[in-house]
Amino acid sequence: MKPKNQVAAATMKDVAMKAKVSTATVSRALMNPEKVSQATRNRVEQAAMEVGYLPQSMGRNVKRNESRTLLVIVPDICDPFFSEIIRGIEVTAAAHGYLVLIGDCAHQNQQEKTFIDLIITKQIDGMLLLGSRLPFDASIEEQRNLPPMVMANEFAPELELPTVHIDNLTAAFNAVNYLQEQGHQRIGCIAGPEEMPLCHYRLQGYVQALRRSGVTVDPHYITRGDFTFEAGARALDQLLMLPMPPTAVFCHSDVMALGALSQAKRRGLKVPDDLSIIGFDNISLAEFCDPPLTTVSQPRYEIGREAMLLLLEQLQGHNVSSGSRLLECELILRGSTRALK
Repeated sequence: MKPKNQVAAATMKDVAMKAKVSTATVSRALMNPEKVSQATRNRVEQAAMEVGYLPQSMGRNVKRNESRTLLVIVPDICDPFFSEIIRGIEVTAAAHGYLVLIGDCAHQNQQEKTFIDLIITKQIDGMLLLGSRLPFDASIEEQRNLPPMVMANEFAPELELPTVHIDNLTAAFNAVNYLQEQGHQRIGCIAGPEEMPLCHYRLQGYVQALRRSGVTVDPHYITRGDFTFEAGARALDQLLMLPMPPTAVFCHSDVMALGALSQAKRRGLKVPDDLSIIGFDNISLAEFCDPPLTTVSQPRYEIGREAMLLLLEQLQGHNVSSGSRLLECELILRGSTRALK
């Protein structure tokens, strides 16, 4: 049964009126895009999203009106952090008869059209975002016409989506507080990109831990990287050039922490004797580097699983409230940190 308040499905005529073209042009733009100009195709696609027009696709189950396919948008498929989240999503999806497509946002300009095509031709039933933004521009009004969406790992209140993640601020606070308990006062921070909400929260945790113990926050002790090994190495070099280098470094990801660890060794420093390093995420490599990395362990598989379950709830027609679902994390103590002598 359809809910009483469900609006009538948008038609090709609605798209044509919105885009100020004929229905034949709409059909060509969506089904044979090479036959129309890029400008016309863009106008038709925009109109289709605005009115919520989702034509039947050849590959869909017409009777049940579903494709049993989901799209997972990953900020960077090369980042090992996402592997366990994706596994949690895929295992849960497969158990419920869904196929998962992976979309990599690292090369967004090339991919944006592909994502829009999948939505407009209704080849996907829902989307899971592992980053903090949509892989294409869409207003809040347009988002209401998109398939059901859930955000995993990040928290971006402006998107008004159901979200599964950890308390990044508290986790960062606890990590830095641990270093302070070990006697460290000059603590550097290798932060991630400024535009990512989770980096904002992790940096706030670092700042609050310092302020709580009466240490003045020195912006020179805060560097930024893009979650790559190379960024961690470059950021550590920056910190080591300070007149009073840090005795400990808190990193916003294990990958950057491993880059910093490797660079510290190249500079002749012993970890943890000369420098303590804490990572974030607990990727597999963190346990097997030398020395093993002290880090914040995120329940990555559970984040993926819970996010998938929230999406399945929506796909089954249930209302899922937007906002934050917090999962627990813990600080794992290993050999890359020690008390200051």
